[in-house]
Amino acid sequence: MQLLHIDSSVLGPNSASRALSAEIVAKQVALHPGIKVVYRDLAADSALHLSSAHLAAWQGGAIEDALLGADLAKGGGFLDELLASDIVVIGAPMYNFSVPSQLKAWIDRVVVAGKTFRYGANGAEGLLKNKKVFIASSRGNVYAPGSPAAALEHHESYLLGVLSFIGLTDVTIVRAEGLAFGPEAKEAAMLKARANIAAMAA
Repeated sequence: MQLLHIDSSVLGPNSASRALSAEIVAKQVALHPGIKVVYRDLAADSALHLSSAHLAAWQGGAIEDALLGADLAKGGGFLDELLASDIVVIGAPMYNFSVPSQLKAWIDRVVVAGKTFRYGANGAEGLLKNKKVFIASSRGNVYAPGSPAAALEHHESYLLGVLSFIGLTDVTIVRAEGLAFGPEAKEAAMLKARANIAAMAA
């Protein structure tokens, strides 16, 4: 078995999503002894944003720029790692109501027609099956349904949508929100999230 661990927060050791994603990985390793863990820190080593040069290369154009060639190889690695993994753990903080641009760049390399989805007579079909996904979600405000900020939630909903699009529907969200409401609120939110991790079963 293989587990793909992705972090995207730019806050380093101060990141709530990084702390939670690491604990989810530790729990999964305990539940699946011997599992191989592949780690990607997208904040430290992100892909470039897509450009016309990327599209030209994917259509068979010559790759004359070394930076573009390296980035295409990196994107291919992202896809290969996802395809090879049985469990995916994504550390995903909310930035400006959605996901970090580094995580969006990763998504742009793994949502690939013919690889992770295809179009047929009945529309789009996700091609990834039998994988479990865990999202370590962290948010400064509260965006739960019914809350004043609920309409601004384009974070977890986006991730669930794009993962479902490529066939990943077995998704567990471990959420810590309201983190900006003060030390006590942050501690309570993290304790709740950690309790959810501790309760995970194989």
